[in-house]
Amino acid sequence: MNILLWHVHGSWTTSFVHGRHRYLVPVTPDRGPYGLGRARTYPWPDSAVEVTPQQLRHADVDVVLLQRPEEHDLARQWLGRAVPAVYVEHNTPKGDVPNTRHPMADRDDLLLTHVTHFNELFWDNGSTRTAVVEHGVVPPAVTWTGELDRLAVVINEPVRRGRITGTDLLARFAEIAPLDVFGMRVAGLADHLGLPADRLTSHDDVPQHLMHAELARRRAYLHLCRWTSLGLSLIEAMTIGMPVVALATTEAVQAVPPGAGALATRVDTLLAAAARFVADPAEARRAGAQARTAALGRYGLDRFLTDWDRLLEEEVCASR
Repeated sequence: MNILLWHVHGSWTTSFVHGRHRYLVPVTPDRGPYGLGRARTYPWPDSAVEVTPQQLRHADVDVVLLQRPEEHDLARQWLGRAVPAVYVEHNTPKGDVPNTRHPMADRDDLLLTHVTHFNELFWDNGSTRTAVVEHGVVPPAVTWTGELDRLAVVINEPVRRGRITGTDLLARFAEIAPLDVFGMRVAGLADHLGLPADRLTSHDDVPQHLMHAELARRRAYLHLCRWTSLGLSLIEAMTIGMPVVALATTEAVQAVPPGAGALATRVDTLLAAAARFVADPAEARRAGAQARTAALGRYGLDRFLTDWDRLLEEEVCASR
């Protein structure tokens, strides 16, 4: 199958393009938001190929996978024709929750697919057909060692997103152990929070395989997002074998089982758990082993790709 999709969410797309299809990824001279092309910091297979908008006019495309509202019209413009469409919603709703209308609500020309059951429940999807395909991750090539009594966090744009990503909570955990914060636009975070450099170190836009190697050396993983879809970095950390300390919000309550770390809405409870893991590597190892087993069982790559194969084949066959 030939699938047209834009490079938007790097970790998710990395899993998706590991399937058995051919993936057409738009590229433009400026490599802007609608022509980013192949990933540069994630390992993608050769079956993900760059195509220009001009080439798409004559390309064989079976289905288009949309991830932003404007891509629907852009696909028709670049292809010059209509093809079966599946819209993937990665995010929790914003605004008047739980009454937020999805931008693809009340449409009969596409399938709206959510990455978590929480998202499907909280968006107002109208009459649009919906489905859920839970995340799957490419297994990291490293496993937890935890020799550094430090806490790891992965957040994109923590200064801009603030309370959404729990940025305001980081300083309290920095009192327990030094923090290593990985992600996009994390430079200057210590100054923003008024923390000395030895309590919070930023690692800006590190290639995925290098980030995984560094995560594996930290004692535990912090997931402090108040309102977000299920972060793939959380699943990756669990797959590595890291114990997790997470806010019991959105889909995290389904992803983190008992024994895999700590899950609570009381910050004091999470602080105490982080302190235990820092002080007791053996306990951290036991919790991390349970986290790894749970993540591999629920968020395996084979299950993810099989679910997507079934969904896409049904959509393309129905259109014919």
